[in-house]
Amino acid sequence: MPCITIFSSDFCNGSSVVKEVLDRTGSTLVTENDLLVRASKLSGMSEERLERVFSSKTSVFNKFTHEKELSLAYLKLATAEILSGHKLLIVGYGGLLIPRAITHILHVCLVGDMRYRIGVAIESQGLSEKDALKMIKELDKERAYWVHTLHGVEEPWDPSLYDLVIPMGKSNVKEAASRIDDYLQKDILKPTNASKQAVKDFLLASRVSVALGHEGHNVEVSASDSRILLTINKNVLLLKRLQDELLEIAGKVEGVEAVETKLGTNFHETDLYRKYDFNVPSKVLLVDDECEFVQTLSERLLLRDMGSAVAHDGESALKLIAEDDPEVLVLDLKMPGLDGIEVLRRVKKTRPDVEVIILTGHGSETDRQTCMQLGAFAYMHKPVDIEVLTAKLNEANKKVQEKKKARAIN
Repeated sequence: MPCITIFSSDFCNGSSVVKEVLDRTGSTLVTENDLLVRASKLSGMSEERLERVFSSKTSVFNKFTHEKELSLAYLKLATAEILSGHKLLIVGYGGLLIPRAITHILHVCLVGDMRYRIGVAIESQGLSEKDALKMIKELDKERAYWVHTLHGVEEPWDPSLYDLVIPMGKSNVKEAASRIDDYLQKDILKPTNASKQAVKDFLLASRVSVALGHEGHNVEVSASDSRILLTINKNVLLLKRLQDELLEIAGKVEGVEAVETKLGTNFHETDLYRKYDFNVPSKVLLVDDECEFVQTLSERLLLRDMGSAVAHDGESALKLIAEDDPEVLVLDLKMPGLDGIEVLRRVKKTRPDVEVIILTGHGSETDRQTCMQLGAFAYMHKPVDIEVLTAKLNEANKKVQEKKKARAIN
């Protein structure tokens, strides 16, 4: 029996349709959470961190770490691995990861007009019409982001992405489930040799993407009969060197028989290809109210391939820490509002693994002792030699990475 994916707009009675389809077909349910759990086991990344790939909000550090792209690679791998099973019903965002070349999968979209969805939201959530409309628009925005990321289309309910689009409101739950059940009987959904090979290609491409991601690379990967094609979509200063490295990494993945590279349509854009170097600090948060100083420092670190973000006060810093998980903090003491000591105290209470380097022009010996007692990694004075600071950043980053490895082993 073919597998099914169901992607539903919010407040379209999607969960009721899923339950009815499960009762009719006896399929095994696969949820987004199931995929996150599997991807977490494969990657060692937390489910919470992996889940961020679904959100349109991207970490300020992502251009240096490619963490979102690596998360996506692992979710694709988790999805590809489960496709070896039969009679699956995959609900939510995960179904859109599956290539359309796998033709023995029925892709279903449940959607309703705004009036219908607002009515369901009011009834099920007790919302006002205004709040229901606001919520639906925000949820649709996230779905649109996900679909655009994967397929480059703007409309999350675009018919080209699905085999069957069911307008809820015009169909009740049982009618929707019946239409899905009827469609499953079509000969076009029967597994073919080409469709089975497409599953193998998806799995192999996903494995290569993960292997490249672990070496800090982010390129488009496709597979065809054990042959891998790598597409480079960003400008590269040393193209031949990059191509040789990509070919070597991909060629080592089990099952790969041949690898080639090509330049994508976006290759000539000004944004340069950046490999993530795991040995260099790439999640550094600089916190200082001297705007010119901290911006210059960020640029000087970038010249040394260190990725950084900037906050100009303690409150902004704490918000960035909560949302974007920096690994090393360079923190001024004297700032308006929350001072550096209070920021350090809160960071060490809520994010103890973040290493904090105090960099101040006004601190006293008492301040130094207080900071070190609170868990600061180092205490330095302005002006600071950039080479001395980068050496200290490397030491702090090394400590962070060693902690990560120790946790992964345990």
